[in-house]
Amino acid sequence: MAKKILIVDDEVDVLSVLKKGLAAEGYSVITADNGCGALGLAQSKHPDLIILDILMPNMDGTEVAEKLKETLETKNIPVMFLTGMFPKRQGDQNCRTIAGNIIFDKPYDILRLINVIENTLLEKQILLE
Repeated sequence: MAKKILIVDDEVDVLSVLKKGLAAEGYSVITADNGCGALGLAQSKHPDLIILDILMPNMDGTEVAEKLKETLETKNIPVMFLTGMFPKRQGDQNCRTIAGNIIFDKPYDILRLINVIENTLLEKQILLE
């Protein structure tokens, strides 16, 4: 059964491109363009992983992540952040960990993103066994 990923971003183009890239790798992808929609989908669809944009109107990605961690049904879903808020310097990798959260910089390398997704899902599976 395909792993389900919820992508949350207020930019429709980002949602579309990322959805196509992950679907091509065999993932089942659902999307939301705002934080409130993301919370509802997380509770009703139970994704295996959530990718959140940080900068969104009304409820940013960090607020969404906090609410997910406060709810019994969603607190164990791994969350990754995808953002354009950190300026990239030449030679930087586009992935970092801050306070235990994986943060991917936009623009991102889809192959590297998929590799990190696969590793995150594998770690979750090991923890649940």
